[in-house]
This record gives sequence, structure tokens and C-alpha cells, in this order.
Amino acid sequence: MPIQVGDSLPNVTFRVSTSDGPVPKTTDEIFKGKRVVLFAVPGAFTPTCHKNHLPGYVARAAEIIAKGIDTIAVVSVNDPFVMGAWEAASGADGKILFLSDGNGEFAQALDLSFDGSAVGLGVRSKRYSMVVDNGVVKVLNVEDVPSKADVSSAQAILTQI
Repeated sequence: MPIQVGDSLPNVTFRVSTSDGPVPKTTDEIFKGKRVVLFAVPGAFTPTCHKNHLPGYVARAAEIIAKGIDTIAVVSVNDPFVMGAWEAASGADGKILFLSDGNGEFAQALDLSFDGSAVGLGVRSKRYSMVVDNGVVKVLNVEDVPSKADVSSAQAILTQI
């Protein structure tokens, strides 16, 4: 069963791209004692993710933080080098934390993954957004179609914080 409002996030280790190379970041390091807006995309640089979903969060980052959010993070089943390149290309540096779920462990633990093997993508994350308070999901918005970024948009999450 997919993660639900009121559930705690699973304990996993992400990778974050830095100037010194990828570094591990655990779920606790990112979420413990913090209010975090987390959104997930099926893939960095994919059309909806790159042109629609991420830009809304970049543009509205200050508004989200002003509502008492400590961190805005994006997660994708991509390697940390791709996530680092996407961060640099998007103008999101310093506004959004880019989390690599390279093996899809987080997406699968949430039961929010899908198999895109038929189109050469392998296992990917569904598109969603959530508000997490001290590791507990308080708001969860899962898109019904991977190419949509409506209920998981920055605009939508701003009404729920």
C-alpha cells in the first residue's frame, strides 16, 4: 500500500551532488526536526519535469519558505551526477535540494514507483508532492498521470502548507 498521510518516511540514503562529488544524506538528516516540501519527478530533464514541474518550485521557493518550510527538495530515480547537472541547468541552486534516488529504493519503499521499462526508463518514481513534518507525511498529492504536474505543483502545495 502506498505511503499515506500520517505515515513516517522510510529510512533510506540519498546521494546529493556537491563540488567534491556525491555525498550520502539519510532520511533523518533531511527530515528530522524540519518541515520539508518534497516533490518527486519521474526523471530529470524530462519534458514535464524540466519545463513545468521544477520551474514552479524554483519561482515560488521564497513563498514556500515564508510559510515555515525549512527545505524544499526534489527527488528522482536518477544518478547524483544527472541531478547535479539538472540543478545547475535549472537555476535552482541554493533554492532546492536535489536528491538522487539512484536505485529507486525510496520510491519503492513509498510504493510510489512505476515500471517504465516499456519505454526504456526502468523503474521510476511517480510524480507527487508532500509536506513532511519531522519525518511524518502531513500532506500527500500523487498525480494520476506521469505527464501531469497539477495536484503536485508548487501552486497547489502553497494552498496546503
